Amino acid sequence: MNARFSRSTLLAGAASTALALGARRGSAADLPPLKVGYLGTFSGPYADEDAPLEAAIAAFFKEHGDTVAGRKVTLIKRDDGGPNPENARRLAQELIVNEKVDLMMGLTLSPNALAVGQVTTAAKMPTLVTNSGGYGILEPNPYFARFSFTTGQVTYPLADWASKQKLKNAYILVLDFGPGIDAANTFRTAFTAKGGTILGEVRVPLGVTDMAAYVQRVRDAKPQAVFVFLTVSGRSFLKAWQGSGGDKSGTKILATGDLTLEKFFPDEGDSALGVYTAMNYSPALDAPMNKKLTHDMHAIDASIEYPDFYTVATYDALAAIYKLVAAQNGNIEPEKTMALLRGMKLDSARGPIQIDPQTRDCIQNIYIRRVDKVNGQLQNTTIATYPAVRDPLEK
Repeated sequence: MNARFSRSTLLAGAASTALALGARRGSAADLPPLKVGYLGTFSGPYADEDAPLEAAIAAFFKEHGDTVAGRKVTLIKRDDGGPNPENARRLAQELIVNEKVDLMMGLTLSPNALAVGQVTTAAKMPTLVTNSGGYGILEPNPYFARFSFTTGQVTYPLADWASKQKLKNAYILVLDFGPGIDAANTFRTAFTAKGGTILGEVRVPLGVTDMAAYVQRVRDAKPQAVFVFLTVSGRSFLKAWQGSGGDKSGTKILATGDLTLEKFFPDEGDSALGVYTAMNYSPALDAPMNKKLTHDMHAIDASIEYPDFYTVATYDALAAIYKLVAAQNGNIEPEKTMALLRGMKLDSARGPIQIDPQTRDCIQNIYIRRVDKVNGQLQNTTIATYPAVRDPLEK
């Protein structure tokens, strides 16, 4: 996983599309390449993200070319292998010192992001976060800007929507790690502020695959809704829920959008039907940029039917990098780069986004979605939109 994006680079080299985003072609031979370090988790439980991410990157280069302000863009990829802060810190140091990258992007897991921040802050290395959604990442790291989302950014609107559906009580079931605890805290705070009651809360250890006992705890509490944040354990939960009778009790399943990613539907099947999620993206969005990205990613890799939130954030981070480099005539000066990032606006497949000038978090639409079957296929149908949502906790 330490190789460069060879397939993406090949596709990019064949592209002759004129550059967008104000970038201009120059004599690339006269200027050094623009090196972007891409550090994230691309193996283990996250291995299925690798091909979609490469397709999103290749789609971006196909659409915008592989040169900006006279500099050819080279992505140098490193896989941190999972939750291993020390390894992530070492790889970040390698990218900055040995590879001499101009910018960095990526960061999948929050503990790793915090460790990388120590390195990028010391090096004054602008870093565009494309996944990690934990709290406490941006404030101590002034050269970070987040293009993904935070758990509170999606759980607050979900709790608000639940209260509007006259749901009076709920149960909370989350993974026992930082983002899971954040999700539980933010959902509880928002739901009880609207007059709701939490009937119980359980934190599931990482690595648990048999969810039957946890499902039974929820069943015993007889809540009107259960809020879950289970990431890679989510599919096991849905199957156990269906095995225990599905929606016979009338309990609604509320979750963050990673529970019902389209790539999971073949495995989840009808167990996902009727699940309500909040997310910053849905492939079913009727937007020209979304349709184009979907088409281009599928054309590059026919096994990929749809983008997801991670691939969209990666595409948007590349768009931001092109905009930053063009604005500085091919240069990347750390303080100027971060000043340009603060308040930056972009059109995206997920809708309009802006980097918050104060927090460097992403301001974006949050969509309440329901899993429906349309023409025999499962999809996340948007049933409500919360526009221009700021993170409710980051200051």
